[in-house]
Amino acid sequence: MQSMKSTFEEKLRETVKAVFPILIIVLLLCFTIAPIPPSVLMTFLVGAVLLIVGMLFFNVGVDLSMTPMGERVGSIMTKSKNVFIVILISFIMGFVITISEPDLQVLAQQVSSVPNLTIILAVALGVAVFLVIAILRMLLGIPLSRILLFFYIIVFAMTLFVPGDFLAIAFDSGGVTTGPMTVPFIMSFGIGISAIRSDKHAEDDSFGLVSMCSIGPIIAVLILGMVFKPGQTEAVSESIPMIDNTVDLWKLFSKELPTYIHEMAVSLFPIIGFFALFQLVARDINKRTLIRIGIGLVYTYIGLVLFLTGVNVGFMPAGNYLGQTMAGLDYRWIIVPIGMIIGYFIVKAEPAVFVLTRQVEEMTSGAISAKAMGMSLSIGVAVSVGLAMTRVLTGISILWLLVPGYFVALVLTFYVPKIFTAIAFDSGGVASGPMTATFLLPFAMGACEAVGGNIITDAFGIVAMVAMTPLITIQAMGLIFKIKESKMRKLAAVEAEFVAAVASDDMEIIEL
Repeated sequence: MQSMKSTFEEKLRETVKAVFPILIIVLLLCFTIAPIPPSVLMTFLVGAVLLIVGMLFFNVGVDLSMTPMGERVGSIMTKSKNVFIVILISFIMGFVITISEPDLQVLAQQVSSVPNLTIILAVALGVAVFLVIAILRMLLGIPLSRILLFFYIIVFAMTLFVPGDFLAIAFDSGGVTTGPMTVPFIMSFGIGISAIRSDKHAEDDSFGLVSMCSIGPIIAVLILGMVFKPGQTEAVSESIPMIDNTVDLWKLFSKELPTYIHEMAVSLFPIIGFFALFQLVARDINKRTLIRIGIGLVYTYIGLVLFLTGVNVGFMPAGNYLGQTMAGLDYRWIIVPIGMIIGYFIVKAEPAVFVLTRQVEEMTSGAISAKAMGMSLSIGVAVSVGLAMTRVLTGISILWLLVPGYFVALVLTFYVPKIFTAIAFDSGGVASGPMTATFLLPFAMGACEAVGGNIITDAFGIVAMVAMTPLITIQAMGLIFKIKESKMRKLAAVEAEFVAAVASDDMEIIEL
């Protein structure tokens, strides 16, 4: 009981520390250069409270349920040493978990020219296929850098045959579909598989599954763009609710709460069903652990319901209104540096970022600290939001940023330690989660509407930018780590030579 209490206290401190800066920034903007109606501010503050409580329950729940579930499934499945079973279960798991991802529904609604069910099934199929490829890569020991280079060449070649206004949504899909439901399970699944390997590259290969699963949705949506050949697509900003009193405020949240209660139940059910069937066959987990996992799933469910209600109802209108207001100023360029500051702090509030940074620190025994990971992600997202705001103001094509960005990221894969490459490409999918979709995207849409731009081509793509820049910043951290390690080795070698020389001189003196 005391242990659970201390866990909640620790997670609460982490959550408040992550969310507090973004609250301060928004409040400062509201009371200075970007005034917003009191109703929007109140919904934002209530949303912030729900976000904090939701993240608290989610982070505790993931530790108790999703992580051990994924690790057990990965470990038991690989112990079977039956490649057919590994492929089949990986495919089913990737398909089921992707359909469970709530952000996939949002993506499907953005593409009006393609039926929702078609997009959902295509993206789920893409993730399932690439999860199988990722597992086979781990088992066969194929370097991640080579396979990433191969598939990203295919991705950018496909862009030549897809309508321009479809590209931003296609690249956004890679970040959107690796969200809070998918990431914890898939990451722990990879750790479970690598745990039974004893070779020196097992730790490096424990990461990289999320990065591969991010490619599948991009290719799936690009294929849909070629098949359906959609014309000019249109989108409008979300309507901003205006409330007159606290009763209306309560009605606003209580009206949306049942939607997310239902969505999260539908999302969690396939994962619980899959794990229950797996447990019936394997019978590897004792009763006490199952009860602990059950409690963790309840916490995860409560956390996600509160979190998504808070960010969708509270954060989305505030982001949209701030974007409109700031882009409407005479000095609209200020949206670039302010967007960078918001991006720097907002990534810290992504639920899956907590999971990634903690697992990286644990798997590397502290060699790559959660603090260093967090700093690299924040810098990457800050740069990406700055570039995205520049796109909103100028209307330049997203390919002018994505092509050189991915080129640099892929070149770095051949010069940094393997584990940094795997972590970096995983981070891209992790950083672009619900906070990006529900605050930064509406922020960009509001700004785009204010400057008279095309929302589909200019505002969409911010998720893709957030998914790209961490690939560079975290690998840059790996390059610095490699250089420092090389210097330390040289220093150690010099010290060893010096000690040997001194010992040799001492021996000569003794002989004399």
